[in-house]
Amino acid sequence: MTASEVAVPTFTQFTRPSELSDALRRDLAACWAAVVNAGGAVIPADCPLPPLTPADVEAAVDRIAESLAPECRLLAATLDGELAGWLLVRRETHPLEAHCGVVNHVQTQVHFRGLGIGTALMHRVHRIARDEMGLERLKLSARAGLGLDHFYRRAGWAEIGRWPGALRLAPGDDRDEILMSLAL
Repeated sequence: MTASEVAVPTFTQFTRPSELSDALRRDLAACWAAVVNAGGAVIPADCPLPPLTPADVEAAVDRIAESLAPECRLLAATLDGELAGWLLVRRETHPLEAHCGVVNHVQTQVHFRGLGIGTALMHRVHRIARDEMGLERLKLSARAGLGLDHFYRRAGWAEIGRWPGALRLAPGDDRDEILMSLAL
């Protein structure tokens, strides 16, 4: 498959820690490390600075797995049985925000980039959040300087603000945190 083709992934939702096999946890950690090493993704607070190995993010994957519940879901996209990308969507827990959800950890395996996996994940999470979780709005934050805001805008999201210089990647490399919203 070439970068000009659009892949049609298979989607699987996970809502319980027991649903994530050891193999899937390893695949999630490998994807996360590869994405960080390619310049993207959030680096877990308890990880060293890049380059990362899958072992560096295993504890973060385990924490995500343990947080799964019907109100916090991991959505995985696979192509031919291989993890191609994933994200997390969760309902806000405060009663004043319970109609909203947050999307985190949007990642596409590096060797699957350009095939539409990320776009497919964003379209699928929109339907899951609205139709299955009963949410009315989603929010996320993204790092400036990577073109992520353009990706999310193409998927229907709107930039609602920025925290200037909130993310320090290295001395002298501060980036805005872009705040985005999607009405469902």
